[in-house]
Amino acid sequence: MACDLWLVPLVDVLCHSPDTPFSEEIAVYDRALGEAGLPPVPVFAYMPGLSGDVAPAAGFDYDALHLLRRAYLLQVCGLALTPVGELGSDYEQLLEMFESTAQQSHLVWHFDHAGAYVPVDFPAPLSNDQLLEGGGPLGSTQGLLRELELVAPSIGIDPRNPPPAPLPPAAPTTLEERATTGGGDGGGPFERERHVWLGLHAAATKSLGQGSMIVFS
Repeated sequence: MACDLWLVPLVDVLCHSPDTPFSEEIAVYDRALGEAGLPPVPVFAYMPGLSGDVAPAAGFDYDALHLLRRAYLLQVCGLALTPVGELGSDYEQLLEMFESTAQQSHLVWHFDHAGAYVPVDFPAPLSNDQLLEGGGPLGSTQGLLRELELVAPSIGIDPRNPPPAPLPPAAPTTLEERATTGGGDGGGPFERERHVWLGLHAAATKSLGQGSMIVFS
């Protein structure tokens, strides 16, 4: 099953437009950030070279996302990472045994086909009733990037010089559609984890560089 990431430019021509489809979500995010004593979602003035166009950032297999989350949890819990062909019950057991650790992770504690990462730095995902009724916990792009850099060596990636990211999907993929499962970079036993890592890393880097939020769909 496929999972897409989209970049939503946080520019006033989009965010302040009366026709924007993101006004309710941004209001919920602002409220959650304010309750945590954090600044609101940043909205930038239009400048040449920016637009309000929402663009695909990455696409990957749904199970492969969980494989990367499994790798991260094993890493931070000091457990050995061994490659697996398919997700097994060990991932669910990890989530149960190390739930408090998982809840502190921007990579792990996030809905799979909804929710967002915003370019505001905070230590752990934010959660309240409104967020859980909608897209789930709100993640920090900076926090996600830190966790990606932490797990990268265990799956054979140098975070300072990662391989090129795979191209994003040319069109939206449906939940039931099968996504490309590998990055084509000879990733070996962790190829699926690497494919997701490269897509998330590309999205996070662009989110910070362009002033965009990352949206799951």
